[in-house]
Amino acid sequence: MRKIKDILRYRFETGLSLRGIALALNIGYGTVADYLKRAEVAGLGWPLPADLQERDLGRLLFPTQPRTGQRRFTEPDFTQVSQELKGKGVTKQLLWQEYRQQHPDDGYSYAQFCHRYRQWQGRQKRSMRQVHRAGEKLFVDYCGPTLPIVNPDTGEIREAQVFVAVLGASNYTFACASWSQNQVDWLQAHVKAFEFFGGVPEMVIPDNLKSAVLKTHRYEPDINPSYSQLAAHYGVAVIPARPYKPKDKAKVEVAVQIVERWIMARLRHQSFFTLASLNQAISLLLEDLNQRPFKQLPGCRRSQFEQLDQPVLRPLPARPYQYAEIKQAKVHIDYHIEYHKHYYSVPHHLVKQTVEVQARDTTVAIYHQGQRIASHVRSYRKGAHTTCAEHMPRLAPRHARLVARTLSALGRRYRQRDRRSGENLTATETPPGTKLPQHPGAAQPQQKVWPRAAQQRLRARVTHRFAQPSQCRIDPETGARSSAAGIDRRTAITPSRSP
Repeated sequence: MRKIKDILRYRFETGLSLRGIALALNIGYGTVADYLKRAEVAGLGWPLPADLQERDLGRLLFPTQPRTGQRRFTEPDFTQVSQELKGKGVTKQLLWQEYRQQHPDDGYSYAQFCHRYRQWQGRQKRSMRQVHRAGEKLFVDYCGPTLPIVNPDTGEIREAQVFVAVLGASNYTFACASWSQNQVDWLQAHVKAFEFFGGVPEMVIPDNLKSAVLKTHRYEPDINPSYSQLAAHYGVAVIPARPYKPKDKAKVEVAVQIVERWIMARLRHQSFFTLASLNQAISLLLEDLNQRPFKQLPGCRRSQFEQLDQPVLRPLPARPYQYAEIKQAKVHIDYHIEYHKHYYSVPHHLVKQTVEVQARDTTVAIYHQGQRIASHVRSYRKGAHTTCAEHMPRLAPRHARLVARTLSALGRRYRQRDRRSGENLTATETPPGTKLPQHPGAAQPQQKVWPRAAQQRLRARVTHRFAQPSQCRIDPETGARSSAAGIDRRTAITPSRSP
């Protein structure tokens, strides 16, 4: 319609010939003549009315042309087609046949039916353009392919995972290799990324792998405790992408593709024997990747990073993050918790309560309701105990000494009884005046040990009465309990004598 207006203007204002108008507008002579003839039939001159729109002008020049929306063929209901295709066994061929049965004269062919359905599908999808502020977001993810590392001694091949991180505003990219995607390697990769960028962004956008998210949720995901601890150490917010929504982290999806093409593909013919050598090769190619010029934007990733992200990144903390394994534990009745088959003490008033254990390579810290209640040097002895005296009850040391003295006294009494029993037995079985043979190899009579069950009963009784030390006392010689009312003869321990 714009050329129709130009034809009318050149003809009536400048007085150009038809061939001059055709040369000026780069159109055919017959087209110019046809447009002028149609304008004369419609009664149009120059200048055109101000309220005449291009659509109305086209209708005046071409009155027989069908208006927009008037089609020769009947358009299928593609919304209904999409719903029908979700059913089992339903195909586009079947739906097209049903469509042609309803519109035998004005229906599309099967090829046009499928073509227009694909066009309709493409118009249903919407994508919002994301605007990334400088220093705001860091997107992280792992590459799908892996890189092999060969053991030089055995020839065994082990696959290494490639971690990728990219800043949203500048597209500045970081990549490194690790042995796995477990929690330790995941967190250490973040530490290396922060050190590579030389600062900390406001938010980190990860995927929903188990090292980052324990339980996925659209609005309230359950973040891994160790990952939350790393975020608190660096002062960043962790906002995972929604499940099955890769567009939420489109930046890192593209960065992963670029790393696979420009780094991993270039290393496919090289052999690596250590993880350190692989990371060194990746760092060299990563520098080349970040300095590669953009095709449609000025500069490169490095220059955009120095201009946009680097000035606004927050500084790194004084000390880097150290990994701590976090787990929940329940306090036993002996005010100890178990971690990797070793037992650590906590304050005794927390018996039967749940605490949080944060274990590092050298220390084990225990927290209750966000406050640290105990800290121990980590021990790798299985079955052993690490106990602090201040965690014990106030009378526990006295209790332990009392039990030890009582057991020692009872042990002496049983040994004396056994000796007397042995002397009586020897006197009755040996004739008077007969000397028993004595030589170094002769068997010596064994001393009877106080039974373990009796020890346990004694400990239970002492523990039961020990809660009220002012009303209960145990005689270390006899093992009997006494109170303010006198000796409790029902619980007095009297060793049985041999007949």
